[in-house]
Amino acid sequence: MFVQIRKWIVTEGNSLKIIERFSKKPGQGPTMLEQREGFIGRELLVKNVRRGEEEVVMIIRWESEDAWKAWEKSPEHIAGHKAKIKEHGGKPPKPDFVISMEHGNYTVVE
Repeated sequence: MFVQIRKWIVTEGNSLKIIERFSKKPGQGPTMLEQREGFIGRELLVKNVRRGEEEVVMIIRWESEDAWKAWEKSPEHIAGHKAKIKEHGGKPPKPDFVISMEHGNYTVVE
């Protein structure tokens, strides 16, 4: 199994904005990600880090690294990012409420 982890530190009261961006909407069918071959699941976690900041972690599980790479290179995934960049004047969007963002990819060994 292959796992991708993304972590955002956001200003207090803004974790819901990250969660809403990546959560399934009521009544919505499976997302493109959920329909992707090799996709296993996704979790969103929230933690109050300290006064003024919150932490949001998203964990995405894949059957293999190859399945994840296929998603990253897929026309649907690329088009989604291009649309966001176009919306924000040619620059990747980084909302003011995001203090920092980290990500990592891991192979599950046990």
